[in-house]
Amino acid sequence: MPVTKFDVEEKYRYQNGFNSPLESEAVEGALPIGHNSPQKVPYGLYAEKLSGTAFTAPRHDNKQTWLYRILPSCAHPPYQPDTESEQTNKTIDGAEDGKLHYIPNQLRWDPFDHDQAKHLDFTTGLRLVAGAGDPTLKEGIGMYIYAAGKSMDEKTAFYSADGDLLIVAQEGVLDIRTEFGWLLVRPMEIAVIPRGVKYQVHLPSGPVRGYALELYQGHFNLPELGPIGSNGLASARDFQSPVACFSEDFGATASEGSTSYTVVVKFNNALFKTVQAHTPFDVVAWHGNYYPYKYDLGRFNTIGTISFDHPDPSIFTVLTAPTTTLGTSVADFVIFPPRWLVGED
Repeated sequence: MPVTKFDVEEKYRYQNGFNSPLESEAVEGALPIGHNSPQKVPYGLYAEKLSGTAFTAPRHDNKQTWLYRILPSCAHPPYQPDTESEQTNKTIDGAEDGKLHYIPNQLRWDPFDHDQAKHLDFTTGLRLVAGAGDPTLKEGIGMYIYAAGKSMDEKTAFYSADGDLLIVAQEGVLDIRTEFGWLLVRPMEIAVIPRGVKYQVHLPSGPVRGYALELYQGHFNLPELGPIGSNGLASARDFQSPVACFSEDFGATASEGSTSYTVVVKFNNALFKTVQAHTPFDVVAWHGNYYPYKYDLGRFNTIGTISFDHPDPSIFTVLTAPTTTLGTSVADFVIFPPRWLVGED
C-alpha cells in the first residue's frame, strides 16, 4: 500500500479531502443543521465566522468556516508587545518610521473634544488614526477623525495629492466650496472629494465632528449587485454633484492685484503650501465623470433576510474601492441603517 511507514504511530482520527466542505462536532447536536447563525445556538455556544477571503469573493474562491465556541474569540485582554521574543528572534522591525503603530487589538476611537478643536479648521482638525499602505505607491488607505471649531480662511484652499477623501459628517454641517461648485454636507450625508480637487470648508452651524477615509488606491465605485438584480443598496441617481460656480474676487481672472490665495497640498502625508495672486475657484464650466459628490444615507435601500440567519455585512455596502482581485476591495464603506429584522431562528 503506497503509504509511509512511520516510526511514530498515528493516534488521531481525521477527515479527508482538499478544498472540500467538511464538518465536525465534538458534542452531538452542537452543529446547527440547515443554517449558520441561529438566534439561539445549541448549548449556548457562540457562532463565529472565520473568513479567509473577502465576503464578496467569487463563490469558487470563497474561503470561510463557521465555528461554534464556548466563548467569543475576542474575549481577552489587549495584546501587549512581546519584547522578550522580539529581542531574541530579531524578526520584527516594527513601525520604525513612526507614522503608524501596528497592533493586533480591536480598536475604536472616541470623538475628539470640541474644546480642544475650537481653534482648528477642517484641514488642521484632521487626525490620522489608522491606515495601511503607501500613498507614493498608490496603495492602501488612511483613516481619520476630524473635529473643527472654525471655517477655513476664505483666501485658503486645500487639496490632497494622495487620494480621494470620503467624509462622513457625524455632527455639524460642512459647507464645502470646491473648484466644481458647492456641496452642503449634513449629518446622515457623506461626501467624496477626489484626489487633486481644491476645496475650502465652512462651518455654518458651528463646531463639527466626523470621520474620513482617504483612498490612496483607485476610486470608489458602487458595489456589484449580483443576484440582488438591477436595483438595491445605493442607487446612482441619488448621488449629487455640484453645479459650476466661480469666484468673483478681483484675482479671479487677473494675475495682478492685492488679492493673494494660499493653496495647501497634502503630498505623501506631508503639507506644502504656495501663495498665488488669483483664486483657485475660477472654474466657469465643466464636464466629465471625475468630480466631487455627496449622498444621503437615508436613501440607501437595505437588503436583509426574511427567513433565517444573518447575511454577511457586505449587503450594507454603500461604496467600495475594488482591487485587481475580483471580489476583494481596498476598503468598503458600510452602514447599518434602521431596518426590520424579521429572520426566525
